[in-house]
Amino acid sequence: MSTDHGDRAEADADADAGAEAVRPGLIGRALPRVHDARMLRGHGRYADDLDDGTALHAAVVRSPVPHGRVTRFDGTAAREGGAALVLGPDEIARHADPLPTVWRLPGQHQRDIEVATRTVRYVGQPLGLVVAASRAAAEDAAERVELSIDPLPPVVGVDAALAPGAPLLYPEAGTNVAGEVRFGDPADEIERAMAAAPHVVTRELTVQRVNAASMEPRGLLAEWIPHTERLTVWSSTQVPHPVRHGLATALRLRADQIQVLVPDLGGAFGSKTTLYVDEALVCLAARLLGGRVAWTEDRTEALTATYQGRGQTATARLALGHDGRFLALDAHVRGDLGAFSTQGGSGPFQITGQSLEGPYKLPLAGATVTCVHTNAAPTGAYRGYGMQESTWIRERLIAEAARELGLDADELRLRNLIAAEEMPYTVRTHMTYDTGDYPATFRAAADAVAEAPRERTGRVRRGVATVPSVEITGYGPTALLEMTGLEASGWESGRIRVNQDGTVTVFAGAVSMGQGIETTLTQIVADRLGVPMSLVAVRLGDTEATPHSEYSSQASRSLVLSGSALLRAGERLRERMDALAAAFLETTPEDVRLEELTFRADKTDRTATWREIAHRGWLGWGRPEHDRIQLEETVDFDPPDVTYAHASHAAAVAVDLDTGAVTVEGYWAVHDSGVLVNPLIAEGQTAGAVAQGLGLALLEEAAYDPVTARPLAASFWDYAIPAPPDVPEIRVSHTETPTPHNPGGFKGLGEGGTLPTAAAVVNAVADAVPEIAARLDRTPLTPYRVWTLLRDAGLADEGQEGTGERS
Repeated sequence: MSTDHGDRAEADADADAGAEAVRPGLIGRALPRVHDARMLRGHGRYADDLDDGTALHAAVVRSPVPHGRVTRFDGTAAREGGAALVLGPDEIARHADPLPTVWRLPGQHQRDIEVATRTVRYVGQPLGLVVAASRAAAEDAAERVELSIDPLPPVVGVDAALAPGAPLLYPEAGTNVAGEVRFGDPADEIERAMAAAPHVVTRELTVQRVNAASMEPRGLLAEWIPHTERLTVWSSTQVPHPVRHGLATALRLRADQIQVLVPDLGGAFGSKTTLYVDEALVCLAARLLGGRVAWTEDRTEALTATYQGRGQTATARLALGHDGRFLALDAHVRGDLGAFSTQGGSGPFQITGQSLEGPYKLPLAGATVTCVHTNAAPTGAYRGYGMQESTWIRERLIAEAARELGLDADELRLRNLIAAEEMPYTVRTHMTYDTGDYPATFRAAADAVAEAPRERTGRVRRGVATVPSVEITGYGPTALLEMTGLEASGWESGRIRVNQDGTVTVFAGAVSMGQGIETTLTQIVADRLGVPMSLVAVRLGDTEATPHSEYSSQASRSLVLSGSALLRAGERLRERMDALAAAFLETTPEDVRLEELTFRADKTDRTATWREIAHRGWLGWGRPEHDRIQLEETVDFDPPDVTYAHASHAAAVAVDLDTGAVTVEGYWAVHDSGVLVNPLIAEGQTAGAVAQGLGLALLEEAAYDPVTARPLAASFWDYAIPAPPDVPEIRVSHTETPTPHNPGGFKGLGEGGTLPTAAAVVNAVADAVPEIAARLDRTPLTPYRVWTLLRDAGLADEGQEGTGERS
């Protein structure tokens, strides 16, 4: 069932994409991405490229304070300075309603997002909009808006929000707690198990807030045509259909008055999975002005006002028997929602609690998740969506248990991993893992890092660690309801059309954001139809043309769901083409073969080209009486259950005791994401995710001043993302264990590379310097943070003070 693609990918990558054989077998081939040539030549078209000179430009008026009440918003000077439109809270309230949110569970104090507000809850919150002839003019005019805000005391961080007497962001709720939910076994049962256990390891573990920091920030171009009363929006978004729904709700329009299109998308990582208030304001401005309005956020806005990821602290406990068997696992996860809950809002924190067990067998496991409001930018979806955090919690606990008990960490994990023969396996939080050989993947990663040096002496220490993980992928509404109690629309639809000239047009709800989805969908369709990829064109990101998709490209589901729908649609359409060819060739469909775009009938020795049959089909000739004329098939795919990818990562690190600098010297990733459509893309996605995970482990932090609640990282001078010297060679290999939950055996992989990275790196640091292992309880491990721990342990040179940011 498992095939190693580690060697095959590099060889296949050199294949000429235009010379692939016209035959089945495209699924599983490592082919270059179909859009690479266009992008590498600089022919990409992003939201900021679409203005032809006719658009006005918008600038957002944002709050300069974290908490307060707006007492004055006066745009007179801005209008006198040439602004075409100034929108303040009062004007916005006359024309706009709140944005809808999702992920609401019973008992949560979540609410729709105010588009017009006079209550400020974070620095950077949109309060108004100014539109002028150019971006520079709009920004100048926005500075002329006279804004007065009566300050209120801010709340920074979860602990401060939960403290007695803390200022309340929503006084009517009487608390800063937005909601609390319990996953898994009852707390009292776990308490009894903990009390009776021979060994219990307890840690408080923190994961910092981070920014998506995609190459392309958010942006859009909105056009309102008065005489047709239609709004067209070209948006840098992952979710065009939900954006249309949000705009219809907020701007009091019908859905059929709005078209949302997604041009080329320069990264997203979850930060573009919702409609933002500032984006709705730009669309409102276009409607009020009766024309085109463009807006692209600058990098400061992207780092301070775009919704952030992670941001949680967990008090976690692991109980073990004398033989090292796990007896119980429990955590209280406290998540920082920020000012309000976005689409996704508390979802990542909930998934942390639900995925806490990972790949291990546990008699008892549970998690309580408490979501808290603070005066910071809202948190939401970010690559890994809570599963990176659960992996961090679990794997740090296990590493500390091994250290305290004097056990080999790898052996301890292997002793408790779910075995392949135990699949399908239902964990205590009611998730049922479908397929996978977790121990085999773990051994492969552990063997790969075994030759890396481990040095416990000298001024540079070296250590290694191996960490497994499980990724939730490819969910649909039925499975999501069973997992979380949430009703959601998670199905996907795929449509394939064979045109009259034999070309093939594919429509899917997924969105391309750099992950190569156009290529993998092309491979699936070409494979099932038996035509070359050059004949297939994929159309994405258009609410008028593509099938409805409530989630589009997020949560490692694009290929799993859209690919499965298109695989079935392709099979049905090929059967119809075979039947049409058989009628023309005076034979049966079973007698027809398609070779080199030519149908051949073995019994009659007659032939017809693919294009001829397509042409005849659209004329209605040769079809069975009950059959449709249009050569088009649409399939809605709702998976019966979730698919679970898994991985094991191994890291080798060096720790400089004089500076506190951590260098990742080697990294190995072994993944199983079911059947791979394109191993080259799978390798690239995994490596990119690992690099992003290294940023979380060592560099990135969206920090706030603990007193003023002002963001401390407003540019790339302050917010460090991985550069080439920070990322070692990442050796990626894949195995394939198909899932039974979709026709292709596919599992997701886009987020999986981020899940084990932080835990693997930090555990390797603990292996290198066990003297500080117990205090490695938060990320990122910046040089100053590590040097401080080394100093406290008596290992640092007092003449040095570490390098990099103090945090």
